[in-house]
Amino acid sequence: TLRQTYLDKLVSGAWTGTMNLTEPQAGSDLAAVRTKAEPRGDGSYAISGTKIFITWGEHDMAENIVHLVLARLPDAPPGVKGISLFVAPKFLVNADGSLGARNDLVCASIEHKMGIHASATAVMAFGEKDGAIGYLVGEPNRGLEYMFTMMNHARLNVGLEGVGIAERAYQQAVGYARERVQGRIVGDTSGEKKPILHHPDVRRMLMDMKARTEATRAIAYYVAGCMDRAKSHPDENTRGANQRRLELLTPVVKGWCTEMAQGVTWNGIQVHGGMGFIEETGACQHMRDARITTIYEGTTAIQANDLIGRKVAREGGHAMRALLEDMAGTRAELDRHADAQMRSIGAALGIGMSALGEATDWLLAHYDAQPQAAAAGAVPFLKLAGTVTGGWLMMRAALVACAQMAGSDDGFYAAKLITARYFAEHVLPEANGYRDAIVHGAESVLAMDEALF
Repeated sequence: TLRQTYLDKLVSGAWTGTMNLTEPQAGSDLAAVRTKAEPRGDGSYAISGTKIFITWGEHDMAENIVHLVLARLPDAPPGVKGISLFVAPKFLVNADGSLGARNDLVCASIEHKMGIHASATAVMAFGEKDGAIGYLVGEPNRGLEYMFTMMNHARLNVGLEGVGIAERAYQQAVGYARERVQGRIVGDTSGEKKPILHHPDVRRMLMDMKARTEATRAIAYYVAGCMDRAKSHPDENTRGANQRRLELLTPVVKGWCTEMAQGVTWNGIQVHGGMGFIEETGACQHMRDARITTIYEGTTAIQANDLIGRKVAREGGHAMRALLEDMAGTRAELDRHADAQMRSIGAALGIGMSALGEATDWLLAHYDAQPQAAAAGAVPFLKLAGTVTGGWLMMRAALVACAQMAGSDDGFYAAKLITARYFAEHVLPEANGYRDAIVHGAESVLAMDEALF
């Protein structure tokens, strides 16, 4: 079987794998896939077509490369319901597991990209001679369904990529701000020049980088926990609740965490000033590397449409309302807190929750009757969901930090509280703007005649 032939080698790392979805005419719209798979009469298929943007499509760092390819059978129905999944190895595998002849597939070219230069991105040509030999995975015409098993994991991993790049950009910016001496500090009458870390606006940028990065990490880790509980928790109801939460927040991890990385890396350049614009400094690379994360494995708009459609509107908003109920528990705990600062950030969380609740209600009321208006607010809704969920998790961390601070001089807990307060005062207020754009802003998005663009 295919599992016996390929899985052990893939898991061990002796062989590597690729996902071949995109074609020149089929980017986000996989219904336009044209790659063909013709039966060869022996249970295998001859695959022909071109795939683009294939990560590690060709290299010599493994004995074999196992390509998973979306293609159409001759009698396939049109659209996404006619796509099947095939295994097409770089080298064919003999019955005894040894490698045989080179398959009819080649790397036609390597893409020259804005960033992630350490990752080879290939154009793959299948079947330029007799057809690349491939093997059907599962049942015909269910390829997209199978591919999404990997796609959802890949989307979570790309969200983590955004977190990682943002963290590195923040670390580099902090290091530079500690060392770079420039200008006198506002209000400092001594006249002594100090590192730019002392300038209020530099501190603002660093706090913004820190707060947004911590919020993205919190969401990514929280969703990873949901994945574990959905799979392994002994209680069936708990598994189901975590599966619904995982499905709801997967597009948020992919979309919001990577969008936040854009602003964090831009601020990283700004902290460096003119040196940030110089490649040798390294700040530019974080921005260039982060840029792809909002695009591959489904653009932010694709994630947003998935969120408002499959994850909110089509299931009546139950998963989102369950999330808001959990947030309400944290809000109540903050409201009862003896510390005025904790009550203050709880109030900010409440404002964000109200915005998310109002936007959800509007979406449920208008999704079917006004689908274009709903789609016009899809990305703002994703950003709203990410901002409020990130805020909620930051407030949960603040509650833990506040409890642990008693009798402790560990600056880690103090930093957690300050960062949560910054998020409450500077980031959560964005929620009302997103809410207004969703509820009141669709008409201005759609009103312009196309000739006037």
